[in-house]
Amino acid sequence: MKIVIIGLGTIGTTILKSLSGEDHTITIIDEDKDNIERLIEKCDVQGVVGNGASIDIQREAGVKDADVIIVLTNSDELNIFACLVAKKLGAKNTIARVRNPEYRKQILEMKDELGISMIVNPEQDTATEIYNLINLPEIAKVERFAKGRVLLVEIVADKDCALVGETLISIGKKLRTRVLICAVQRDNEVIIPAGNFEIREGDRIHFTSDAKSLRDFLSEIRMVSSPLKNIMIVGGSKIGYYLADELSKKKYNIKLIEGDRATAEELADSLPRVTVINGNGAQHDLLIEEGIEAMDAFVALTDIDEENMVVSMFANKMKVRKTITQIKSDDLYGMLSELGINNNVSPKDIVANRIISYIRALENTIGSNILTLYRLVGNRVEALEFLAKRQEKFYDTPLRQLKIKDNCLIACIIRGSTVIIPDGNSSIQLGDNVIVVTTHKNFDDLADIFE
Repeated sequence: MKIVIIGLGTIGTTILKSLSGEDHTITIIDEDKDNIERLIEKCDVQGVVGNGASIDIQREAGVKDADVIIVLTNSDELNIFACLVAKKLGAKNTIARVRNPEYRKQILEMKDELGISMIVNPEQDTATEIYNLINLPEIAKVERFAKGRVLLVEIVADKDCALVGETLISIGKKLRTRVLICAVQRDNEVIIPAGNFEIREGDRIHFTSDAKSLRDFLSEIRMVSSPLKNIMIVGGSKIGYYLADELSKKKYNIKLIEGDRATAEELADSLPRVTVINGNGAQHDLLIEEGIEAMDAFVALTDIDEENMVVSMFANKMKVRKTITQIKSDDLYGMLSELGINNNVSPKDIVANRIISYIRALENTIGSNILTLYRLVGNRVEALEFLAKRQEKFYDTPLRQLKIKDNCLIACIIRGSTVIIPDGNSSIQLGDNVIVVTTHKNFDDLADIFE
């Protein structure tokens, strides 16, 4: 596909790195000449220096022939206008970063006129992710396939978890609820496990489940807990605002701590059902005074990763049941589990996943079989949903008779309205949706997973 990315900040660069190894023709546009030159050399892409909303700059970048334009500058107005120009030139699909909720409402009513195919809001999307984690307190992360009917769930095996000390074979024999454990992170190692693999305390386990069966499985492995009620948020950013607003509608008790007085006053005015405190959320005495020990969940959303890590570690020490930490830097990811930080969110990765999944879905209309894609464990594992849309020789053959590549696992088969957690006797049929988890990169066809 021919892709143009306008605005190479943190999110734009993350998306570029994800797409640059996937056999696309990519052109980047940014006003920072040094940044463009660095990325051209590093990612083997074409680049144009200039204003991405300029029709002349877009013409120079070949926007008229592009399959997708992704506009991610810091200006909502520029992003909207750049999409309008791109559509006028002939671009087939446009994606815009729009953070102002008022603009978002208007765009949804005027998408055709504005030429915008998809809207992303990193702050809103991150708040939604955190909200889901609070609603499902037992899990560390959840991704959705097949329009939400199949879940890819991450949990951390604590000492009370019934999976600890069990092999995958024994788990299958003992538990009534069918799930498939498809990836395990143990320290810095990522494992696609075989049947004799034994779960240990502290393992981060990724498994696929029918959405209807998730609660039953968590109950069987002794990981169902009572709902969270009292929530403390440190950091009154846009993410903090969106999250507090959504939680307050569901009768959670929320305290939001913000250091800037003017921002705190604005938040207090716009969030009448939230207790807003003006103070330093990294200050020990303030956290104690505001009752961190009585909280069910603690969410660290300051702009400083290291500060988020420290206050999250303190919340863990105070026995808060669920701690969620915003981390922007990839360099810090490897040490999080070592520090007991099990629930973390990254706005750039959340948005990158959404955009890449959208692009994969577009590819499906022009030859690729990928419907959905998620990257897990610091982008070291891919979970892909394929459509079995043309006849293949491996259809209707039991999986145990097929030669599947190392570090690949067929995690789920969706056949019409039926969700199949596969075993060796299961088979793939024409028309199935098939979820594959692998450490290999850049698969774009279901046939790629077989030897």
